[in-house]
Amino acid sequence: MSITRRTMLALALATGLVAPSITMAQAETVKIGLLATFEGAFTVLGEDGERGAMTAVDEFGSKAAGMDIEIVKGSSDASPDSAVRAARKLVEQDGVKILVGPLSGDEGIAVKEYAKTQPDVTFINGSSAAQDTTFREPAENFFRFSTDGAQWMAGLGTYAYNDKGYKTVATVAEDYSFPYTQVFGFMAEFCKAGGKVPSKSWVPIGNKDYSSVIAAIPDDVDAIYVALGGADAVNFLSQYQQSGGQAPLIGGSITVDQTVLTSKGKLRDVLIGTPAAGPTADTNDSQAWKDFVEAYKKQPGAFPSPSLFAHAYYIGMKAAILALDEVGGDLSDGGKKYREALAKLSFDTPTGKVSLDANRNAIADIYLTEVTEDADGNLVNKMIQTVQQVNQTLGIDEAEFRALGAVSRDNPSCE
Repeated sequence: MSITRRTMLALALATGLVAPSITMAQAETVKIGLLATFEGAFTVLGEDGERGAMTAVDEFGSKAAGMDIEIVKGSSDASPDSAVRAARKLVEQDGVKILVGPLSGDEGIAVKEYAKTQPDVTFINGSSAAQDTTFREPAENFFRFSTDGAQWMAGLGTYAYNDKGYKTVATVAEDYSFPYTQVFGFMAEFCKAGGKVPSKSWVPIGNKDYSSVIAAIPDDVDAIYVALGGADAVNFLSQYQQSGGQAPLIGGSITVDQTVLTSKGKLRDVLIGTPAAGPTADTNDSQAWKDFVEAYKKQPGAFPSPSLFAHAYYIGMKAAILALDEVGGDLSDGGKKYREALAKLSFDTPTGKVSLDANRNAIADIYLTEVTEDADGNLVNKMIQTVQQVNQTLGIDEAEFRALGAVSRDNPSCE
């Protein structure tokens, strides 16, 4: 008959041969679920989201409230069903009480609804940026420290109209909630300034052939606003360049992200000079951003500069750890005190201060940028302007903003 180490330790404690303090030296562990797109067209996005999350874990020495952090990964493919399956496994099988993720727009809305069925589990958004994840019918246990896609567009519509002189713009975007939110954010300013959007093209995630989309773009538009991510952005931009397209581009946040800018080929020529906006700017010269970039680059496979996905997951994971420290790691009340700490959390990030509104959605700085080539030949987003502390209603009175209606294929419209 064998005696396990645990049994021997218990016998030793009972007979006083081992001091109780020795058992206390064995640190407790807190499990945190990490849900991202490790499959499908957005795989490269999910991998960089993980790098950002692990940058935060490393910053805290892999500890929260004195406990070892154990990361349990869940994989999705950007579809709502896959995100909920992964979240359910993390919560119901792996037993996580804190989940950071998901990455994509429709995923966020689906996981928000799942969160309502798990009131003792705390969900902290990754980079999912659909407006209605937090703005309409929010879940009390779902928090977003990474702002939404409409907020990411702050300043861009006005800049495109006034500074670039674009009066008519066609849009090409993926057909789901996040690009609806991005187009809404861009058009909110562009249309108010006097701009017109006579053509919108919506394409499914994972689309390979953009010939019909390119053919449908009117010849007389001043520019094309593109909100495509990952492989979709690369495919469209490559095919647009090969077709001889000449209209300048305006970038949705994920279209000019490092996950696209680091792609090889002639699409570089298409991207240079593209104005865009989002939660990060590669040439941000603040010390906080520089420190974050250096820490991020220690992660395996890191890009020359962190993607917005790395940034979002970093902030979400950092918030998770800061709140754990605040409550001493105590989740024994179903996470109630922990969520109260999260709701009150305000902290400095590599891109400025972040805090939450009543819907547990972030208020943060947004950056107006333009794609350029740096001294090493890398494409980067050069910072043009900082729009400070953008809230979810884009500075509009909330009642007036709600009256604009939910984002969709057809809302807004300014033809």
